[in-house]
Amino acid sequence: MRTGEPLPALGDVLAALGTGVWHWDTASGEVTVDAVAAGLLGLPEEPATLTEAQVRSRFHPVDWNEITGIIQLAVAEGTLAEVRIRIMDDQNNVVRVVRSRSKPIYDSDRTAYVLTGTLQEVTEPAPGTPAARSAVTGDWRRSREAFLLDAGRALAEARSTQEVLRVAANLSMPGFTPDGLAVFGVEGDRLTIIGHHGHEPGADSPFYMPLDTDYPAAEVVRTGRAVYLSSPEEYKARYPLTWPLAQRFGRQSWAFLPLTASGHTMGAWLAAFTYPVAFTPDERSVLTTVARMLAQALSRAGTAETEKELTEGLQRTMMPKLGPGIPGMDVTARYVPTGGGLQVGGDWYDVIPLPGGASGTTASGGGRFALVIGDVQGHDVRAAGLMGQLRIALRAYASEGHRPDAVLSRASRFLHGIGEDPAELRFATCLYAEVDPVTGVLEVARAGHPEPVIRMADGTVLTRPTEGGLPLGIDPDADYPTTRLILEPGETLLICTDGLIETGGHDLDTGWQRLREILERHTGTQEELADALVQAVHGPSSHHTTGPLADRREDDIALLLLTRQGAACGCGADDTAPPQVRRTALTVAQAEPERVSVARQQLRELLHDWNAPDQVDTAVLLLSEMLTNVLVHTDSDALLLAEVTDGGDGRRIRIEVTDTGDDLPHPRRPGELASSGRGLLLIELLAHTWGVAPRGRGKSIWFELYEPKNGDGPG
Repeated sequence: MRTGEPLPALGDVLAALGTGVWHWDTASGEVTVDAVAAGLLGLPEEPATLTEAQVRSRFHPVDWNEITGIIQLAVAEGTLAEVRIRIMDDQNNVVRVVRSRSKPIYDSDRTAYVLTGTLQEVTEPAPGTPAARSAVTGDWRRSREAFLLDAGRALAEARSTQEVLRVAANLSMPGFTPDGLAVFGVEGDRLTIIGHHGHEPGADSPFYMPLDTDYPAAEVVRTGRAVYLSSPEEYKARYPLTWPLAQRFGRQSWAFLPLTASGHTMGAWLAAFTYPVAFTPDERSVLTTVARMLAQALSRAGTAETEKELTEGLQRTMMPKLGPGIPGMDVTARYVPTGGGLQVGGDWYDVIPLPGGASGTTASGGGRFALVIGDVQGHDVRAAGLMGQLRIALRAYASEGHRPDAVLSRASRFLHGIGEDPAELRFATCLYAEVDPVTGVLEVARAGHPEPVIRMADGTVLTRPTEGGLPLGIDPDADYPTTRLILEPGETLLICTDGLIETGGHDLDTGWQRLREILERHTGTQEELADALVQAVHGPSSHHTTGPLADRREDDIALLLLTRQGAACGCGADDTAPPQVRRTALTVAQAEPERVSVARQQLRELLHDWNAPDQVDTAVLLLSEMLTNVLVHTDSDALLLAEVTDGGDGRRIRIEVTDTGDDLPHPRRPGELASSGRGLLLIELLAHTWGVAPRGRGKSIWFELYEPKNGDGPG
């Protein structure tokens, strides 16, 4: 054509170049093509309006599925949608490869895409040539899909930010693998770097910069759009101010992609390459998909780390520090959350110095102190909040010098008064023990909590029956009677929440049996004993020894161990000598005849290793007679004291029952029809020795049995 002549029509120019024009409206599902485009699709060369199904039948199935992703990527980035498409004949043979370039627009009113673009036949590059790397083939797509599945699985399994960064650094993308990676974050109005790979140490220091800096990552965070730089020249031309930051690494191509989660751009991801990358639509699609998965993984990891930090902060705030050692006492504590949701619940423990101790000092100085352990109903934020309030209230009441029963009564009234809505009322179990480290005396009050356990110096484990009342918060006027226990030198007190007992599908009976075995067999330190108890219910073996209940009933765990120093306690490597005395004491009140059975059980536990079972039965029988006589023939309570001693020539059991009655018992010879009078007769016949001794106001009856060495001596 000559200068000055009008330009030919656009359609004529495109036809001369073998380029067809097509228009696709996804809302109507119609595709309009001109004659050239129809010919490229293998149809008669004439303009036509086709359905999506007709067009799809001419495309390779893999390529048709690829188009949707390319369109969404182009709309998100505001770029052209470019894709290579294999055209198939009726026998499913590839007849040609065409390149489609279009400008997609998203119609939000109709929730549809509208595209107008071109089709042009291209030559498929030969395998092994440099250009072959950028070609879109079925094998490449299959490799990409496999890569994205593996990458998604690995990122989904990452539990921390460092794990996410480690997975991102090890990603090997199909056909193009970055040499350097960096993840940027935002703190206020500044761009920071969370982590990097492929940069020398200290390379992250330049990345702390204001968001308005002319730097690709900052632009990505500001705009939410990706930046692709295929060459150093392009980088230098677009970002001359910050080009020196990238120049020293010797890279040839860069991709900066937004990290977007929940519609918010939380940072940027840099992928740098040592060779030129054209960043074709398929390559951009892979990078964009990885960036989305990376953003989701970082968001999950950040949420998990925030929850963990919150949990640890709550635990540090709500759980006391045991501080320096208490003279004559060793205290060990453990708290284990259930592992689900917020890692803090309603379980807690506390060690409280009490005023006016024997030495007039705090617990750390040798005076009295209190051990508290409890469990607020539920495992949620409200339970944790109530636990904090209740713990503070208990500390306040204890610091005022109240007795254990008064402390729990006030705490119950306090907890009951917190809830305004009756439906929101919560209760709490609690055990409060006032300890005198000089004498080993414990004053225990219990509010619906599991009873304490004593591990004697020789490893014998006894559950100590203690008086108890309703859980805190149920009845504001509830009473909490006090039980006195004595912790002998070398003995260890265990108090815990029900999570330690019932975790693993156990009930109170089977759970205690599991713990009893750990307590009796353990020979290490007290710290090791605490760990062993936790491992017994949370360790791998616990999953193979579930209890009789259908579910595992996971719960928080809190436990306290208190050991009175003195004789060998069996908690150290050097404790080899057996203890000399094993002792238990129990009070049976006139109004509580049912505690006679508790006394019998206590005696059997005390004699768990006695080598003459018939003597154990004899001792239990005689104890029942002595306790019953006190309840029937006096108006006082009965105090039981049972001791097992080893004098070197064999063990003996001494059982003594004391009451405040004035009349001394005498042996009688009851007739055949007499209903009483046989108690002392049985003692005289079955015990090795026995006696009655005045005790000031009252008396005590005692008997002794000697353990036969061969295990089959007379009972």
